Amino acid sequence: MLVRALLVVPCLVLGAGVAVCTVLLHGYAWGLVLGLAATAASLVALPGGWWARLPFAAGWVAALGVLTLERSEGDYLVAGDGSGYVLLAGGAVVLGAGFVGLLPRRATAPDAERQPTRP
Repeated sequence: MLVRALLVVPCLVLGAGVAVCTVLLHGYAWGLVLGLAATAASLVALPGGWWARLPFAAGWVAALGVLTLERSEGDYLVAGDGSGYVLLAGGAVVLGAGFVGLLPRRATAPDAERQPTRP
């Protein structure tokens, strides 16, 4: 349990780092695609649960939330165009994926796959 708890901070930092890179590069089509692909790959690679996937998603969404605030110059890092809206929708998907990882996996039919069929 302690080892799992130690994973929370690195996963938060990883999520925030991927989000910062995605926000900074979302103005380029390749940057948006690469950032969302890296996010999806990280969500798939991390095991579900309170210790890995949810902290990654929380770090990602928290960084996105901080970076969408108005800067002191009066402008924003997230553009008000299609790529900005895709990025914000991606944030909602990331948060949802983090919470979906908390659900237990459904078991398949237990005996249907193990027993050989007889002619």
